[in-house]
Amino acid sequence: MYKAIAANKRNTVIIMALFVGLISAIGWAISYIYGNTNILYFVIAGVGIYTLIQYFNADKLSVAMTGARQIEKSDNPRFYRIVENLAITTGLPTPKIYIIDDPAPNAFATGRDPKHAIVAATSGLIDLMNDNELEAVMAHEMGHVQNYDIRVSMITFGLVSAIGLLTDIILRMFIFGDRDNNNNSPIGMIIGIIVIILAPIIAAIIQLAVSRQREYLADATSAMTTRNPDAMISALKKLQAQGKPMARQSSSTAHLFIINPLKPGFMNKLFSTHPPIEDRIARLQASEGKF
Repeated sequence: MYKAIAANKRNTVIIMALFVGLISAIGWAISYIYGNTNILYFVIAGVGIYTLIQYFNADKLSVAMTGARQIEKSDNPRFYRIVENLAITTGLPTPKIYIIDDPAPNAFATGRDPKHAIVAATSGLIDLMNDNELEAVMAHEMGHVQNYDIRVSMITFGLVSAIGLLTDIILRMFIFGDRDNNNNSPIGMIIGIIVIILAPIIAAIIQLAVSRQREYLADATSAMTTRNPDAMISALKKLQAQGKPMARQSSSTAHLFIINPLKPGFMNKLFSTHPPIEDRIARLQASEGKF
């Protein structure tokens, strides 16, 4: 478990380095195409500023996009107390607690750090799970807070969004702009265009790798916190059998949830931010004696 957390932190550094390299490649490509090396520095600075804005606002955006509403203990004592007790157990501040009025069972966590964390569950999840299962699911979400997955997810979300926006702007500039004054070779321009086109796809693949590995770790953290891996296994089996798409869907927030909230389809499966539930169950069962 502790080795997994250490590996998680190392992987975070590698992932951020990959994003920096990807953004630098985009900056180089557009600088080459337009024959102006200063563009590279503007691209890096612009992406940095955009990512910071996303970093401080992504939690509010996520809540707004999912339709979650904040609750107090009197609104749902059972759910509130489970989260509150988990915060005490893990030594974390009690996060802001939200409920999404949706019959589809699901839950998510977001925020910059444990002091600014949000956890949410759908009404469908709260109704479906017994107390042990609901505790396991929310321990999974608190695991994302505890392991600082929420911070990495927000930074990754900001970088992926920035790369998508940047490449869209550059492609429009390339199509409609004037490049007659540069003396760059056709081969260099082709390479630059390929980099710009492939960058969002590579960024999305990196995001998938981040999300999938952190789901496995959050499952393990839940089992460690509750000392009851059977409850997490049971909860995952219920989610596998009775999970369904949420009413309010967005691909930009799908990676936050415990299971994929989007409608099933070929592209959603190909670029799913979540590992298969049967694999998650198998990993927990294989490690059951270690908890």
